[in-house]
Amino acid sequence: MRGARRVRLRGFRKLASPGRMPRAFSLIERVDTPEGPLELRQSGEHFMITVGARVLMTSQLNRSEVAVAVLGCEPIAARPTPRVLIGGLGLGFTLRAALDVLPRKARVDVAELNSVVERWCRGPVAVLTRDVLSDPRVHVSITDVTKPIRASIAKYDAIVIDLYVGPDDPKRGRIDPLYGTEILEKTHAALKAGGVYAVWSEEPNTRFEERLRKIGFSVKLERPRGGGPRHAVYLATKRA
Repeated sequence: MRGARRVRLRGFRKLASPGRMPRAFSLIERVDTPEGPLELRQSGEHFMITVGARVLMTSQLNRSEVAVAVLGCEPIAARPTPRVLIGGLGLGFTLRAALDVLPRKARVDVAELNSVVERWCRGPVAVLTRDVLSDPRVHVSITDVTKPIRASIAKYDAIVIDLYVGPDDPKRGRIDPLYGTEILEKTHAALKAGGVYAVWSEEPNTRFEERLRKIGFSVKLERPRGGGPRHAVYLATKRA
């Protein structure tokens, strides 16, 4: 993949500790969603979120969540009052990593589809992220992340997307509601000059990269390493 390079991330305390998945996870709570039952499970000190019996995220393997936040926020962290939008809350690792590199006067808006995920992050899984939602810089909205993107013009210094569905489906391509041409144009408009759009992807996607470039982004592909799956992180920067 053109422009791909591997990066090693350091200094993330225990947020990025690799480990072996315990065999037995006890159910903490289950709620129904259009995609199937959304469940929080626990095994000892570890937590896992599943939907429709698919593992979405686990506290043992979170290297990519940390990477997309750090790589997306570090370039704009020196701005005096940066504003960041994060799509997806999950177990809170992406948000925690973003806050750890952003200044005290930053504001981080989080768009999360399911209110129960916010409740979990304020409750049983708060221990994983030093109670990340208690940080006064954080503002959570229960909404689709595309809504604040569409409603914004030159508002955000960074937009970080860490959803369990990445830009990997060739059937949807340009019409993908999350990663297609139309929403990428809105994302470009929502960013300030020099702003960064950071996206987690399970693997590199040439067509997604081409769409970003056509819209006017400069694009890098990072391959984090050092614990957990080595997924892809796209960094698209809006030219000044």
